[in-house]
Amino acid sequence: MLAIIGGSGLTQLSSLEIKRREVIRTPYGEPSGALTFGMLCDTPVVFLARHGYGHTIPPHQVNYRANLWALKEAKATEVVSVASVGGIRADFGPGVLVVPDQIIDYTWGRKSTYFEGTEEPVHHIDFTEPYDTRLRQRLLAAAAAAGQHAFDGGVYAATQGPRLETAAEVNRMERDGADLVGMTGMPEAALARELGLPYAALNVVANHAAGRSSSEHSIHFDSIEAVLQDAMIRVRCVLEQLCKV
Repeated sequence: MLAIIGGSGLTQLSSLEIKRREVIRTPYGEPSGALTFGMLCDTPVVFLARHGYGHTIPPHQVNYRANLWALKEAKATEVVSVASVGGIRADFGPGVLVVPDQIIDYTWGRKSTYFEGTEEPVHHIDFTEPYDTRLRQRLLAAAAAAGQHAFDGGVYAATQGPRLETAAEVNRMERDGADLVGMTGMPEAALARELGLPYAALNVVANHAAGRSSSEHSIHFDSIEAVLQDAMIRVRCVLEQLCKV
């Protein structure tokens, strides 16, 4: 069963034929909200709003471990993350869709593994390619079939939040090789890998990153909502097509 984690701009799937909602308890506390089970294009899907259904949980306080654990308990077999990001690369402007292929983690202090404590053995995962290759390709194929262009590849920089970045920080990330900047990609991707859940992301560029183009001197929040409203319509088309392929 496909699991979809919705970020800013995607707190619900309007085309999801809802069957039930279920609160799942985990050893790691409460998930961001109840899981919504339903059918999307005749395919079973479970949906979770990462920031809560009222968008009340900031990125650094999301219980990523509980979220992924709950999806695994719900019999999810793969996870697609939808998240809004800032575009660092010049051609990653507002409204662009990207299926990233790499991550740089700048977060700190987040609970980032299931294997910790004196009773747990040390556990290392291979994270050379943080996103599942097959699921990435299916996302790209779904975008093409839906008539939506999505860039194949990009380096996602995960920052702590909830504040946005300074121009100097974005300059540093660009020197490090980052193309996109967001706040929720880690430890979500690593936890999915620990649980053996294929994981891929569909990123929506909401704005140019700090110090870039129209964001050279400040981020214009008034335009972000309009960008996301339009982009999420296209994201839903991609997700619907993903359920058909």
